[in-house]
Amino acid sequence: MKLTTLDKLFHHELKDLYDAEHQIVKALPKLAEAATNPELAEAFEEHLAQTREHITRLDAVFGEIGETPSRVTCAGMKGLLEEGSSMMHEDADPVVKDAALISAAQRVEHYEMAAYGTLRVWARILGYEDSARLLDETLDEEEGTDSALTGLAQGINPAAAMGGKTATAESPSHSRTATKSQKPAQRHRTAKSTAR
Repeated sequence: MKLTTLDKLFHHELKDLYDAEHQIVKALPKLAEAATNPELAEAFEEHLAQTREHITRLDAVFGEIGETPSRVTCAGMKGLLEEGSSMMHEDADPVVKDAALISAAQRVEHYEMAAYGTLRVWARILGYEDSARLLDETLDEEEGTDSALTGLAQGINPAAAMGGKTATAESPSHSRTATKSQKPAQRHRTAKSTAR
């Protein structure tokens, strides 16, 4: 299909993002299994549930534009996930591997944030108001996941810098301002900026 209008580009990039989310659904269980930090594993599992909801929202976007959901291979996500997968198989100290998994996951989040932000703007320009609202809702959750991962990294990265020596002596979440009683999604909703 020749991309002669913004609407055609929107359709194409929607298919690309739809594929990206399906790739992530397959990758997240592996990340959760590879994580040694229980909070990190929980964050990956929670984001898996969110990602399934993101796919449901994209189904609704396809519905608004009158198209059957379909996928175009997202090469960018494929590459990011391959990098993350390679880190899972590195011979590394557990806390260092957790730091690497956070890094890989945040690269994925930033890719998704860019895609959802762009599609949201295009949807508004094209008059797809329901789609813009759905895309914005998912963008908020992607930003929240990124914030939650940053919070986890604040405890994991210093331990990794010490070669894992402090990993058992103190909680990996000791430097976060969020309470331990909050789940990762609650922490990130508290921490995320409302600026646009």
